[in-house]
Parts: sequence; structure tokens; C-alpha cells
Amino acid sequence: MTTLLALDTATEACSVALLHDGKVTSHYEVIPRMQAQKLLPMIKQLLAESGVALSDVDAIAFGRGPGAFTGVRIAIGVVQGLAFALERPVLPVSNLAALAQGALRERGVQQVAAAIDARMDEVYWGCYQAHDGEMRLVGREAVLPPERVQLPEACTGEWFGAGTGWGYGERLAVPVSASDASSLPNALDILELARFAWARGEAIPAEQAQPVYLRDNVATPKAR
Repeated sequence: MTTLLALDTATEACSVALLHDGKVTSHYEVIPRMQAQKLLPMIKQLLAESGVALSDVDAIAFGRGPGAFTGVRIAIGVVQGLAFALERPVLPVSNLAALAQGALRERGVQQVAAAIDARMDEVYWGCYQAHDGEMRLVGREAVLPPERVQLPEACTGEWFGAGTGWGYGERLAVPVSASDASSLPNALDILELARFAWARGEAIPAEQAQPVYLRDNVATPKAR
């Protein structure tokens, strides 16, 4: 039976989740700027409550971004430290996808426009559709001014907006049936997405774990 550990610190929330013997347990707290101090104790507590040794874990999933630079780095640092010590692979999961998966879990919505406040008057943006219980990306993830976000052209039906980026309100001029600007990524949903990825054999070595900031994809020409 597969045992997976998942963790996330990419936003104001700090969360961990564990799959063991088919049972899922999790801890979730909103603790801005406290993730570095809280994450390892949360992992230790979760494993102890579940009666699972860290060495029993087959792979570690984590929120790889986009999100707060420091928060994403905390997650990757902890994941690599644990995975190297255990000689286990890792499963990077998009934080936007986790938001969409959370909306599916909590509300049953099938199409989600996920937006995380990226500061600097921009949002991290991604659109997802449910396929057999898994939220999958339609198009690509991007970082954009709120006014430039779009829903996929070929997709019809109702969309739900999830994430802090929806705090920009009417500046996100896309038609959604409803939105929740208070929703944050949760390791519970990172774990669920990791289960699909694990089944497809998508785990990677710990040294390949990299943050995804999306802003890195935009090259700025140097002045001559």
C-alpha cells in the first residue's frame, strides 16, 4: 500500500497531509510568516498521530508554486532535505491546480479559474477542468495583470473562481458563476493530485525539485 506525504507553504497557509493504508489525515493552519517554524513540527505530529514512521513514506508531494517566493522555497528546502535523507522521490504539484482541486472537493464544481494574488498588481492564473476526479490544466498557467486574464476559448459551461486573486473583483472581467477569494491551497488537495501523478509514474528525484514562480518565464532584455 502506497504511503504519500504532502506539504504546502506557498501562501499564507501551512498544511500537511498523509495517505497511509488508504486513509488520509491532514493538518491545515493559516499562519503567515510562520511556516518555517511550524512545518516540520506539523509533519512530525501528523506522522505520530497516524502511527507512521517517516521511513515508511514512499514519496513526498509539495506545492511547487506559484505563490510567495519565500513560502515556495521553504517547501522545497524541507522536501529536498527529507527526500535526500530517505532516498525517496518527490511529486511537484501546482498550487493553482491545488486550488482547483479544493474547489472540486468542497463544492463539486467541474471548471475552475484559479487565481493567486501575485502582488505587483498581477495574479497567477490557471484554468482547470475535472477529469475522473482530477483537475487538469486547460491551456497554460501565467502571471498577468487582472484585466488580461481569460477563460479558455473552446470551453463552455459554468466556471467557478477560486483563490486570493479574486480579491481584485471586477478587474477580473471573466464570467464566473461564483468565486471565493478566501480560498488557499491545501496539502489535502496536493495529496490527491499527487496520487494521480504517482499512479502515472511521474515522481522525480529530489534534486530535480524546482520552484515555479511563472515570473521566471518572462525574460527582460538587458539595456545596452
